Amino acid sequence: MYRTKTCGELRMSNVGEIVTLAGWVQRTRKMGGMTFVDLRDRYGITQIVFNNEVDAALCEKANQLGREFVIQIKGQVAERSNKNAKMPTGDIEIIASELTVLSPSITPPFTIEDVSDGGDDLRMKYRYLDLRRSVVRRNLELRHNMAILVRNFLDAKDFIEVETPILIGSTPEGARDFVVPSRMNPGQFYALPQSPQTLKQLLMVAGFDRYFQIAKCFRDEDLRADRQPEFTQIDCEMSFVDQEDVIEIFEDLARHLFKEVRGVELPAKLQQMTWHEAMRLYGSDKPDLRFGMTFVEVMDVMKKGKFSVFDDAAYIGGICVPGCADYTRKQLDQLTDFVKRPQVGAKGLVYVKYNADGTIKSSVDKFYDQNDLLELKQAMGANDGDLVLILSGDNANKTRVQLCSLRLEMGERLGLRDKDKFECLWIVDFPLFEWSDEEQRLMATHHPFTMPNPDDIPLLDTHPEQVRAKAYDFVCNGIEVGGGSLRIHDGELQAKMFKILGFTPEQAMAQFGFLINAFKFGAPPHAGLAFGFDRFVSIMAGLDSIRDCIAFPKNNSGRDVMLDAPSPIAQAQLDELYLNVDEARVKALGK
Repeated sequence: MYRTKTCGELRMSNVGEIVTLAGWVQRTRKMGGMTFVDLRDRYGITQIVFNNEVDAALCEKANQLGREFVIQIKGQVAERSNKNAKMPTGDIEIIASELTVLSPSITPPFTIEDVSDGGDDLRMKYRYLDLRRSVVRRNLELRHNMAILVRNFLDAKDFIEVETPILIGSTPEGARDFVVPSRMNPGQFYALPQSPQTLKQLLMVAGFDRYFQIAKCFRDEDLRADRQPEFTQIDCEMSFVDQEDVIEIFEDLARHLFKEVRGVELPAKLQQMTWHEAMRLYGSDKPDLRFGMTFVEVMDVMKKGKFSVFDDAAYIGGICVPGCADYTRKQLDQLTDFVKRPQVGAKGLVYVKYNADGTIKSSVDKFYDQNDLLELKQAMGANDGDLVLILSGDNANKTRVQLCSLRLEMGERLGLRDKDKFECLWIVDFPLFEWSDEEQRLMATHHPFTMPNPDDIPLLDTHPEQVRAKAYDFVCNGIEVGGGSLRIHDGELQAKMFKILGFTPEQAMAQFGFLINAFKFGAPPHAGLAFGFDRFVSIMAGLDSIRDCIAFPKNNSGRDVMLDAPSPIAQAQLDELYLNVDEARVKALGK
């Protein structure tokens, strides 16, 4: 055997035992006639001792070891004289009697430590080395444990796990598909699934009334910290349920995960907030409830014919920042610069400082007198010592989104976005449709199969933009962790949806005929939900990016720098697939 024990399991109870360990050399230290080697495997680190006076040849061999050498040692467990309370194995060490080098290593390009000297790109290039770091390994262990918890929970609720295909037909109504050319069907393409949406609905038609899958999904989208081109979701569907049935089950799943993984007890019933309320109070359909600073609309207070910027605005709103009236001019200028950034897009920022001594100082003193600003103070619910920040604009929703960015920035600056605090809620009553400036038509906010609120169905013929969806998102700490909806199972209603979305009957049949035909054979009422598994794990681990809980992630350009993918393929492969690359166009794009 290569080992009888791991590098993380030995304790004082093992003193005197003869053991064999195997692993990687974390570091070596030479002190007089002694050489100390920290040996690491997945389970921990154990100190190995080589004594020159006992076995000079063995000690000299240990002195030749470099970082990340793979070795096997045999020796006796002994009590350490200088114990290390920071290590689980810190009370013992191994007095080595044998040493075998299983595999030497060149010097790694960065230190294999919790705090490494390697930058993101370097660590991604050598991801197999980065995964040796315990801080990264723990993230994947957490992911593994959460997957087991999810499977066991859903199995106990009578869900059946079904694997759906990866090669499917393209459904471009949504994000861009990744497409795969078919050699056996020249000029035709598969697509990688953005989600198993239609397939899980077919499972409901087939009578599998409770389905789940920890599913790989693919979307050709621009990347950010919480988005990868390939990602994993906990995908579920249920028959003979309404919205509250689905929310109850998956709220219980979330409650179970938080308790088992973080020891956190979520409330017995989570808050539900409508989409319109979330936008009005937070400017976001994924509000962060870990702190206050809800929006207050002050149109009536500030539109007095005194300040043209406000007088011409379609929306004026503010946040009250408690205890920050002592903000300096430099800090306020920094906030102004922040809201003017292109990614925020505001034209400026108005501030009012209600000082602790009762005096008032603002950036609009020459337009508003003290009585005006006292009226604003009352409207904002501000106290002496508070700072009020105001944005305005000619588009209410756009300005609210800008104010949301400012609110989150203040929460960050004041340390209010604590990663060890969790505030979860459901957002409900989303608009069924949203207007696309690019397409110049209504688009489905979620997907074309989302059920309209029954109370709003008459509006489909007259004011479809006012129709609410029977849809729901699960939000935690300002992050959309998952969402779902009731599905349309009535053929006539589905046909009306396709018509509003601009599909001709022929186009709808060409793209979704398999589902339309399946519904003719008796489709049960059904609904579903998908949690973003990567996002859920990253929240539990307190990470800023989902990349750190994925074994082999892509970078911000969608590249795998370790595998150097995507990459060109040989001309012979292109010929087999009946494809040509427009080299001139690729060159013009600078790719």
